[in-house]
Amino acid sequence: MFSGFDPFVILFTIIIAIGIVRLLGAKKKNPFAIGFGLVSLAVFLTMDVVMVLGWMGKV
Repeated sequence: MFSGFDPFVILFTIIIAIGIVRLLGAKKKNPFAIGFGLVSLAVFLTMDVVMVLGWMGKV
């Protein structure tokens, strides 16, 4: 079942992934920001998987 919030979850996941790539490519690395970004990305990827499984009726 599709929700109006679903596109925002996908958009935030993409933005977080872009941020992590930029952090990893920076000359001066911020380990706290990289760790926070990785945890956030893991949470949002999990939400994406559950969301897509919900669309397919498997959850």
